[in-house]
Amino acid sequence: MVCRRRATSLLQANGTLGLIATNTVAQGDSREVGLDAMAASGFVITRAIQSRSWPASSANLEFAAVWGTRSPVADSVPSVADDVPVRRITTLLEPAGRVEGKPIRLEANTNTAFIGCYVLGMGFIVEPSEAQEWIAADARNAEVLYPYLNGEDLNSRPDGSPSRWVIDFGTREQSVAAEYALPFERLVNRVKPDRAKLSIPYRRDNWWKFAAWAPSLRRAIADLGEVLVIARVSKTVMPLRVPTGYVISDAVVVFASDSYSDQAVLSSTLHQLWAITYGSGMRNDPRYTPSDVFETFPRPAATPALSDIGKRLEDTRRSIMLRRELGLTKLYNRVNDPDVSEVGDPDVARIRALHRELDERVLDAYGWADIAPGHGFYEFRKMLRWTVSPIARAEILGRLLEENHRRAASQGPDEGAVVPQEGVDAGS
Repeated sequence: MVCRRRATSLLQANGTLGLIATNTVAQGDSREVGLDAMAASGFVITRAIQSRSWPASSANLEFAAVWGTRSPVADSVPSVADDVPVRRITTLLEPAGRVEGKPIRLEANTNTAFIGCYVLGMGFIVEPSEAQEWIAADARNAEVLYPYLNGEDLNSRPDGSPSRWVIDFGTREQSVAAEYALPFERLVNRVKPDRAKLSIPYRRDNWWKFAAWAPSLRRAIADLGEVLVIARVSKTVMPLRVPTGYVISDAVVVFASDSYSDQAVLSSTLHQLWAITYGSGMRNDPRYTPSDVFETFPRPAATPALSDIGKRLEDTRRSIMLRRELGLTKLYNRVNDPDVSEVGDPDVARIRALHRELDERVLDAYGWADIAPGHGFYEFRKMLRWTVSPIARAEILGRLLEENHRRAASQGPDEGAVVPQEGVDAGS
């Protein structure tokens, strides 16, 4: 990023510049410290390729390309985004919409979305049968053994449940942890040797503890029986509801809410588009970053209509997944497949109909009933899915950004500078 900004600073007033980078250059923090900073210094993007496969079989990667200048560009001169003439190009490497600028973190969205625990050590992970054997040998071991939910289980298992357990000594000191003989012995043999090689003192010296125990998350959900969760890396970008008795891994984002109204909003195309646009990515899979996505997302107020559709989606989808033994990913692969007809698969027809109704109710909650969703199969960011039309997508993203700026302006100049909830150090 420093090289890109340096190259910009060396441009003469009428100079031009071309850059090639990985496609993350227009995503999340990479965009903020790179393209956003370049644009702030007067760099104008005149042509862009947002993401394209590298033209060589020896490299499996996606690249982005940016061309631009520091000289004034007349409004009558079109820019070119992915080979399409457009009026202007943003640092997202997309055509500029009705509102320009980047989203601002909203005070109302703090202390709600958290990344799960960063365990750091496969020795913490235990098969369910072994966990039960340890509990049978000493009932007290149940105090430090919990089902462990990761992103793969969340998206692949029909009930979204954990397939393995984890040893969690919490904040217990070493002398107390040692009283749980079998779990402690496992960590002595399988975690301590690797942690001893680390340079971070807390992680090296507190080898029997998670690298990040997520105390803020645990406090936020302490009084809830269920929470909403979403895999951090997933094409689906769809939340599920799970009980709070699990230890949740750092591959999962946890929303401290059991509201069906919140579930409807987070399951909507509006939130999905926002997450894909302003999150980061891993290869071509969207990566959900709470600080960039949820903390900037201007949520509508809860309504009975949202709660109703949120619960119906949850109940209907869970019934289908369990009956057909489909995980969330496999179910939505069918929903997003144009070759799966609604006549041939009535369950897919039900899910599509629920999402169509859900999007309409979320639009109503914003007061945007004038937007015609136009659901169908459309490609966005190299992903084909059953979603709203490109015209509706552009209008929705523009209005959401406009609403974000409106709310941010009312919270004062300092309140938008929210510290991310993503840290994985001991104090996070």
